[in-house]
Formats: sequence, structure tokens, C-alpha cells
Amino acid sequence: MKTWKSHALPQLPGIMPAIHLHETTQQRVVPLPDSEQASLYVCGITPYDATHIGHAATYVAFDLLNRAWRDQDRAVSYVQNVTDIDDPLLVRANRDGVDWRELAASQTALFHADMEALNVLAPEHYIGAVESIAWLVPEVEKLIADGLAYPLAGSDGEPDGDIYFSVEAASAATHEVGPKAPWWLGQISGLSQAEMLPFFAERGGDPDRPGKRSPLDALLWRVARDGEPSWDGATLGEGRPGWHIECTVIARRFLPRPFTVQGGGSDLVFPHHEMGAGHAYALGETPMAQHYSHTGMVGLEGEKMSKSLGNLVLVSALRAEGVDPAAIRLAILAHHYRADWFWTQELLDDADHRLERWRQALLQAPEGTAKPVLAEMRKALSQDLDAPRALAAVDTWAAAAQESQSLASERDAALVSDALEALLGIEL
Repeated sequence: MKTWKSHALPQLPGIMPAIHLHETTQQRVVPLPDSEQASLYVCGITPYDATHIGHAATYVAFDLLNRAWRDQDRAVSYVQNVTDIDDPLLVRANRDGVDWRELAASQTALFHADMEALNVLAPEHYIGAVESIAWLVPEVEKLIADGLAYPLAGSDGEPDGDIYFSVEAASAATHEVGPKAPWWLGQISGLSQAEMLPFFAERGGDPDRPGKRSPLDALLWRVARDGEPSWDGATLGEGRPGWHIECTVIARRFLPRPFTVQGGGSDLVFPHHEMGAGHAYALGETPMAQHYSHTGMVGLEGEKMSKSLGNLVLVSALRAEGVDPAAIRLAILAHHYRADWFWTQELLDDADHRLERWRQALLQAPEGTAKPVLAEMRKALSQDLDAPRALAAVDTWAAAAQESQSLASERDAALVSDALEALLGIEL
């Protein structure tokens, strides 16, 4: 599947210090591997409500990591999926009286336009769930053959043959359960099984389905139902994939095993990333990723932002109103990526004013001031992508520049401008 266009990154003098990132599984900031290559998988959207500010905040956050790695002159492999077949997509298409494929295509195109406007570097591979089915079916067949997945008998009007991942069998396959095992249920989230159950029900799981070996077993393959799209599943029968397995299969196909960082919103820690890690171990006895990192949640004016409440703030709507995409990005960067925060008009107004101050300061940039602010920006971003600290460094520089009586330096102005573009993705 085609992705969006990226802007070329300016080359900066010097290099980013060693990068440290918050590790979800350890609940602490850790150094990332020091190697010539880095790899990143960020879970993509289900294309029926693109692109709300919560989406944007996640992709902008991991765009900072991508840029920081590239500032270290590393080769970065970046993969993102798009879940272009799933229950919510079908529900929305039926509600609106449109073909699900048209809805998925239009929302994916809108997402691409929003990402390009927000200056998010494009992934090298952008893969749809539908595109992955041919690779996914043999992997599910392998899980069944290895005794790590099973077909479910039909009940309550559901047909025979849905395939489920057995979390108990996969955990037992590690020969022990606990911190020394390659994978066990709870490894990523740190949740107990009792704590997992409500999240599983809220986030696409079906803990109460009769016949499952464990309520936390996750759907791998949904056999065909009347009125639903389906694909050839070989020995699995006609059907379509479950959610978690698509990311595992796509990541294993395009990235090293394990890859460097798995990223996403904090609502993906469980069950999505938990199950993905289990699938990866079950398929190849290797970890899914070396590190897991997650962004906070974004609300609106003091309330949770959600589809059900109908209070999503869409990037495309803001752009249609004439809002500068750089201001949207800057408003996002004003919060640490791990923080929960609320979108407000005041926040956007502050971002607009900040942009204007920075643009004015570039006209008065004193000689010799660019390299120190570049160093401060790099230092902030190397410590758990601390964008607010980086913004504060630029604010300090801008205030000093506007008060300076010395001659303006075009060279320093150009370097600050390049640093904002290369490290923060802000074009002035």
C-alpha cells in the first residue's frame, strides 16, 4: 500500500546524544541499543474516523524518535499498518450506507494527507490488514499445528471454526511462567488476569464467548458470516483475520526479530501489544520487540475524547478551518508524549503565538546562538523525547534574540530553522 510523502531532513552539525526512552514493561527510562540500524513499528489506524488528535499525538511522538535516530546518522526501518478490515469499520460503513472498501480507502487517504501536513516522516512500509492475509493464513495454520491455537465450535448462532490463540498453551510453551520466561501473559502490561478481563472486553475481546479455553484467548481468524467480506483461508476456511495477529505478521515480515521499538497509544498495551508479543513468541520463539513505549491519552476540554461521545477533534477539520498544521503539531509537542492531556482552543492559540515569536526571533538571530540552542534541543529529546523541554530551550533563545541589540546572523537563523525542522518537525 502506498504511503505519504516525507520532507527531506536538513543536515545538522554534530550528533544526537545516546537516546533514552521509557520502557513500558519495566516502567522506567532505559537506554536504547547503540547500533547502526534501528527499527520501529507503530500500530496504525482503523480507517473510519481519521485523523483525530489522539491519533496525531501518537504519530507525532514516535516521529520524534524517528528523527532523533536519524540525527544520530542511523538507518531507520519504520513500518506501520492500517487495519482496513475490522468490525468497527463494517459497522460504520453499514451505518452510513457506503461500501466498506470505499470508506477504508477514503479515510486512509485522509490520514495520509493529515500526516503529510503534520510533517510526520512516512514509514518505509505501510501495510493493510487485507494485504497481509496471504502471509497471515500460513502463520495461523502453524499455530494450530503446534497446539497453540484451536478452532471453536459454534454456539448461540455463531458458526463453527473461528480460530483462537491459546494464551495458556503459549505460556506453557515457554516451560515456565514468570520474569525469566520468554513470554507469559502479563509480560508487557504487568496486569494480573483479573485486571485484564475488563480491558479485554472494552478493547475488542470477547471474554464471555462460550467454549473458549480461556476468556482471554484472542481471535486469530473469523470464519465467514453472511453479509461480511471474507477471503480464502486455505485450511482455515473462508474468513478474515482477527486484530492482533496482523501486526505480528507484518512486523515479522518487514523488520528484524526482534525489532527495536514497538510504539502506540497506552490503550494498546493490553490486549493488543500483549497478544502481539505472545503471537511472535509462539511463531518464532523470539521476542516481538526489544522495547515497548506508549503515549498518553488526549481528551477534549476536560472530558475523554471518544467516538461514542462524538467529541473527536479531527486534524482535517482544523486544517479546513485554516489552522496552520505547524501550530497543531506544536500544540501536541507542548505536552510530554507519555502524559494524558486535554485539547483546548487556548492550547492552539498558545501554539500560534509561539510560532509567531519564533518567526520574529529568526529575523534577529544573534551570531553564535544557534549551536547552544541546538545542543539543548538534542539533550532534551535524547532524554525520553522531552519535547516540552526542547520547546522551552527555543523559547529562551527566541526571547534573548528579540532583546538582542547585536546584528542578526543569517547563518544562525538558518541553523535554528533547520534544527526545528530536523528534530521537531516544525517548519517556520
